[in-house]
Amino acid sequence: MSGTKIAPAPERTAAAEGPAGTRGTTIAVVLCIVTILLAVLDSNIVSSATVPIVRDLDPVHGVDRIPWLIAAYQLAATAALPLYGKLCDSLGAKKIFIGALATFLAGSALCGMAQSMGELIAARAFQGIGGGGLMSVTMVVLRQLGAAGPKDGEDTKAKDGGSAKTKDGKDAKTKGGDKKGNIGGIIAGAGMALGPWLGGALSDHAGWRWIFYVNLPVGIAVLIAAAVVVKLPAHTTRHRIDFLGAGLAAAFSTALLLVTEWGGEDYAWTSPAIVGLAAAAAVALGLFLWRQATAAEPILPLSLFGIRTMRYGFAIQGLVGVAMMGSIVYVMIYLQVVRGIAATSAGLFLVPMAIGMTVVGLVSGRLVAAGWSQKTFVVSGTVSASAALALLTTLDTDTGLWTLRGAMLLMGVGFGQLIGQLIELVQDTAPASQLGVATTGVRFFQTLGTALGASLFGAVLSRVYAAKGPGGSTSDIARLTGTARAHALDAFVSSADVVFACATGTMVLALILATRLPGTRTKA
Repeated sequence: MSGTKIAPAPERTAAAEGPAGTRGTTIAVVLCIVTILLAVLDSNIVSSATVPIVRDLDPVHGVDRIPWLIAAYQLAATAALPLYGKLCDSLGAKKIFIGALATFLAGSALCGMAQSMGELIAARAFQGIGGGGLMSVTMVVLRQLGAAGPKDGEDTKAKDGGSAKTKDGKDAKTKGGDKKGNIGGIIAGAGMALGPWLGGALSDHAGWRWIFYVNLPVGIAVLIAAAVVVKLPAHTTRHRIDFLGAGLAAAFSTALLLVTEWGGEDYAWTSPAIVGLAAAAAVALGLFLWRQATAAEPILPLSLFGIRTMRYGFAIQGLVGVAMMGSIVYVMIYLQVVRGIAATSAGLFLVPMAIGMTVVGLVSGRLVAAGWSQKTFVVSGTVSASAALALLTTLDTDTGLWTLRGAMLLMGVGFGQLIGQLIELVQDTAPASQLGVATTGVRFFQTLGTALGASLFGAVLSRVYAAKGPGGSTSDIARLTGTARAHALDAFVSSADVVFACATGTMVLALILATRLPGTRTKA
């Protein structure tokens, strides 16, 4: 496959194609960080606001629809991701960045105006189409900002059409991209942990609709500033977009998620609806793989899977998405349903996780820049996250809250070594012409994992509770009293422990794959 080529800028035109000096680059990076925060906060902000949302829109059946409310955003984001990557490589990341942000803001407004759970779920899906592009496309923008101008010690003259080199002969794009991409990953990780707290604070003090409306003034300001400030290396070649491949990827993702969402709940696993959806997912996957193998310009080139680092990086990122959804969402639900803690206060329990992610992310980023192997931190991160999730399996109705805080801190230490480093690992390995599809590819697997995690863990929780509870669904717990309530809470905690056990197993599998990564950094 021939991808978009980023033409090296002669020294005399560098100012025209890159940001306006160091100040312009700094402003552009800040805009990217704010955008990442918007995307990541919004993908997690609903988790601690689910109780107020359900109480307002559907107090009878709303709890049972929470997994679908969360999964709708991730499903739409997942379905759109492969297309975003190819569009970036073909049309340029800036145009796609602005389009994704505009779609995200329109979806935010629709979410805030929703009058029923059905409307909110539909609006979240529309918002996810834009939100899915924000995180991945912004990571591409950050990477290209690292290549747009000279860094300390770089030779800015690209001879014979080659890329700029540092004095020690390293590719300037990689060196610059490492620092900015790692910052983006750290901000994303902190946002994942702080999103539920912000959602709880807004829903408790301003109303849950403001978790969506707050995006509008910030997003519009970023949109205007980005149009003026962000300038990236020019694209000289346009390529065809594989819309058929993108459609097949969306069909596969949708069918697969519906199987996990409806199976065993709305329909029996052996029902024609579930069997038909599973068959449709298998057919769509087969056709997608065929299309990627035969298309002149595939949206997810199969050649990327021939690279060992890319292959394992994609898989680990997907498993991390599954495990993170199981930890954050169900810790929030446990605190509110079992311990009776308000949404805002429940969100504060994720602050230790945010601290762990930020501190260890900064430290690991500096150590990698100093020459440490990225594999070291991926393995260490999966070990720490597995231990934290295993600790969560011991939760009971009266578990000490400091034990829970300790588990969240340990989880932050684990995920802080994974978020950012995995994306950097894939970007370092990807061919320069396929930076967009590689970046959105790793994000595709993470968001697919997150969506599947929400659906699968929701199904596990419901099934285990149905077997152990006093009858009815988890939505009935709030109306129970006395012995029936105590029985229901015990059953709910047992069900949540099973969810955390499943998440632990997922991270152990990620650990096994992490040990298979190459031990040294591979540059594009």
